[in-house]
Amino acid sequence: MQLKPIPQQVVSIVGASSGIGRQTALDFAKRGAKVIVSARNELGLKSLVDEIESNGGKAKAITADVADFDQVKAIADYTVEQYGRIDTWVHAAATGVLAPFEEITLEEFERVIDVTFMGQVYGVKAALPYLKQQKQGALIHISSMEGRRALPLQSPYSAAKHALEGFLESLRVELQHKGIPISVTSILPAVINTPYYNHVLTKLGVKPTGIPPYYSPKLVADAILYVAEHPTREYIVGDVGRILDALERLSPELVDGLLTAIGFSGQKTNELKSADGPNNLFTPMEGYNQVEGDFNELVIPSISDWLVKNPALKWGALAAVGAVASLAAIALGNRNQGLEL
Repeated sequence: MQLKPIPQQVVSIVGASSGIGRQTALDFAKRGAKVIVSARNELGLKSLVDEIESNGGKAKAITADVADFDQVKAIADYTVEQYGRIDTWVHAAATGVLAPFEEITLEEFERVIDVTFMGQVYGVKAALPYLKQQKQGALIHISSMEGRRALPLQSPYSAAKHALEGFLESLRVELQHKGIPISVTSILPAVINTPYYNHVLTKLGVKPTGIPPYYSPKLVADAILYVAEHPTREYIVGDVGRILDALERLSPELVDGLLTAIGFSGQKTNELKSADGPNNLFTPMEGYNQVEGDFNELVIPSISDWLVKNPALKWGALAAVGAVASLAAIALGNRNQGLEL
């Protein structure tokens, strides 16, 4: 399966007014792609387009609520109207509620599902016909490690991301069966320092936080641009995400125990915030039209992401580790033999 180089691509990015989507739009435009950005937040989109154009890039914006299929279809139609085609569709829009399940209303639960899961389904429904016309292209969906392992206090978001993983698996095999050369990628970030925790509805009595450590939104954007040129089934972002994935496969009960110990206090800050505080669950929220959130001091680098994007170095590192292990074994064997003599 062949994908176009980024400078030759038309990219539609859904959920681009802040966080991962915003950084991704900036990076695609910087690399020379033509970009369409969309979100509910009109002011956030305007500031993004201004920033892209001031740096010499090409971008246009359309406001849309992804919980409405007609509005999502309008994003795809507008992209083709402006640039003639879609090469890559990046879907990053999401929202959430942090609260015990018993305190979440059904309306709130359904809204998270509608935005965070059904919005992505609508995106595929809208973009896939145009991608098929090109006989190539990429669907890139921002999932979460919560699609692999659910967290307490985030039942609707975790449910939405689990549903997304199942949907993408089914879609990917259907396209392969029909011989349609469209790459379907799930991006599964660990905890990322975006304004997500400023935007979500919280009923914890305080501003929520992810369970540290955090990773930079730039790390996720780098992964998205990488898979836009390199067909990839799934991409976990962050060393901790890969560790969590391994632990979940090894022993879900062990992860249950860890989250029982740290999953409740670990998602609370000391900053008071009521359930009536500003949030973007049902309507756009003013402010925070930015890439990064409030937790820069908790951001760490990820070695495994660097190795994934540099496979030759990855295998070289593994070979080096193997060689050192072999030498250590030989030395230990010689030492033991000497002791026996």
